[in-house]
Amino acid sequence: MRKGKPEKAYMYGKNALMEALAAVPHAVKKVHFAEGFDDRALLALVKKRNIPVATMTKQDAKQAVGAEASHQGVIAVIDTGALMIPYGDFIKTLQATDDTCLAVLGEIQDPHNVGAIIRSAAAFGLAGVLIPEHNQAQATGTVIKTSAGMAFKVPLVAIGNVNDTLRDLKKRGFWTYALAMEGSVPLDEEGFEKPSVLVLGNEGSGVREKTMETCDIRLSIPMNPRCESLNVAVSAGIVFSAWARKHPTALT
Repeated sequence: MRKGKPEKAYMYGKNALMEALAAVPHAVKKVHFAEGFDDRALLALVKKRNIPVATMTKQDAKQAVGAEASHQGVIAVIDTGALMIPYGDFIKTLQATDDTCLAVLGEIQDPHNVGAIIRSAAAFGLAGVLIPEHNQAQATGTVIKTSAGMAFKVPLVAIGNVNDTLRDLKKRGFWTYALAMEGSVPLDEEGFEKPSVLVLGNEGSGVREKTMETCDIRLSIPMNPRCESLNVAVSAGIVFSAWARKHPTALT
């Protein structure tokens, strides 16, 4: 569940910081540079953004991100709460077309799964990842790291009640799909001809029944009977890829 205070997360590496400064500079709260750091372009960009800086020792870096992290002499403090966009603000600016697809996370608990889903959403051209406030892993430092920086490039949208959000999206012309083991529509038979919302459920229990009832279609992934189920992040990648094949402009 979301806590009262936004989480401060450490992010490291030159490229990751450049991506954050380009996409979400307001989320970068402080940058620690190693002694003698000489990347002038990065130093100038941090200065331009008026972000506080500090000098760090090897011990400081070890305590922040561990001895094995390849931080390249730069570690930034990220306000993960600042990465989230309120649903009301997001939907006002969303230009929904038949080539628009959103993902809704439904009580996914493992931040590694959330990060991997965000990365796949970026890879296959989704317009946003909607994250409920309760009973759901939020945008933590682990999520940012697992997303390989894609948490800065795909809109992360804060929503309240999942079912209320789905009903609102349906009013706006979206078709809503719940991914389910016992789904009545095989993934390879769905055309995704309208603006789409793909709902991904909890690692153990899947999509909640009331959410299933709210959705228009229950999708299933055809698989060999020797395998009972797939990890939710793997399933997300498969479904996102299937949607993108029907909407090739999402990959350009």
